[in-house]
Amino acid sequence: MSIDHIAIALLGALPAWLSQSHAHSVRRWACIFGMLGVPFWLYASWKAQQWVLLVASALYALAWLKGLYIHWLAPDKGKPVDQGLGTIQLAPTSRQ
Repeated sequence: MSIDHIAIALLGALPAWLSQSHAHSVRRWACIFGMLGVPFWLYASWKAQQWVLLVASALYALAWLKGLYIHWLAPDKGKPVDQGLGTIQLAPTSRQ
């Protein structure tokens, strides 16, 4: 087993695992480890001349870049996505 296969296995499963965490502080690391795996996916698909896999790898890279932007580069980078949501309470009306 070559180093690119090991990296693909580790950097493919780890981001999936992290993305399922309840904690936002852990979940945001999924895109970092996902992006670290992209060069290995691109190299392995190029070396094997698997052009469809190469395109799929590029699409995964775009998805991880979106996560990188949302969790690390966006202006509200420290704010979890679901923060600020609340319930709406309607006051009862009086009947006369």
